[in-house]
Amino acid sequence: EGYSLAQSLAEFPQAFPSLYRATVAAGERSGHLDLVLSRLADYTESRYETRKKVQGALIYPAILTVLSLLIVVGLLTYVVPDIVKVFDNQNQALPLITQILIGASDGLRAHIGKLSLLLLAAIFVFSRLLQGEAFRTRWHAFQLRLPIAGRLVRDAQSARFVSTLGILTRSGVPLVDALRIAADVVDNLPMRSAVLQAADRVTEGGRLAPALDQSKLFPAMMVNMIASGETSGELDDMLNRTGAMQEKALTGSIATLVGLFEPMMLLMMAGVVLVIVLAIMLPI
Repeated sequence: EGYSLAQSLAEFPQAFPSLYRATVAAGERSGHLDLVLSRLADYTESRYETRKKVQGALIYPAILTVLSLLIVVGLLTYVVPDIVKVFDNQNQALPLITQILIGASDGLRAHIGKLSLLLLAAIFVFSRLLQGEAFRTRWHAFQLRLPIAGRLVRDAQSARFVSTLGILTRSGVPLVDALRIAADVVDNLPMRSAVLQAADRVTEGGRLAPALDQSKLFPAMMVNMIASGETSGELDDMLNRTGAMQEKALTGSIATLVGLFEPMMLLMMAGVVLVIVLAIMLPI
């Protein structure tokens, strides 16, 4: 009916995010829509592959954690009570570790229903609180302060932001508009606010790298590479290179943590089993 492709996509914002619409509009204005669509396809495939790698790396630790908790609960609920019945009938003084284990087992069996309901209620209340922007901002800021998880969150958000910014600028979207669009893909609210503040400083004539560095939320290497791109006049290429580097760093960090998580979880389970065995063997 005479509308442009970008205008047509804008009729369905739930299906086509602002990144897609802005990229297509820039491609139509420049007359290189085919090249822009090809870049957008490559970007989408790259994001999908990265997301799958991260999810695949986190599946095993999640399953291991859940199974470990279920094993401990099963031991305390069904195995330990049958064994300690022998000691209860002896009317002898029991070691402290045995008394603690018996108390933990009795308490878990007596209140497992209440504990389950309390856990579900806590999850429900927390999810409701996260719907408020003020609480969600504090929660996201707390995530960034965590020793190990904070770095992972920062790397993941930075990789997503700089990759999106790179595809937008290479497609011909003005830098300020690209920054505001790329801010939408940043889930962490403090980091999103930092991107929007950087966009305001760039609007006032400032450079991108110092504007991002002022928040101290983005990796130093990423900021330095962006500064190098601005100085050399090759910001578009440097943004794409930075995005690829950030994604590799994120994948490497997750692989390292997963490699450390498995022996740590095994040691923790060994410690739990050791305590249970000592609590049973010492009275004997």
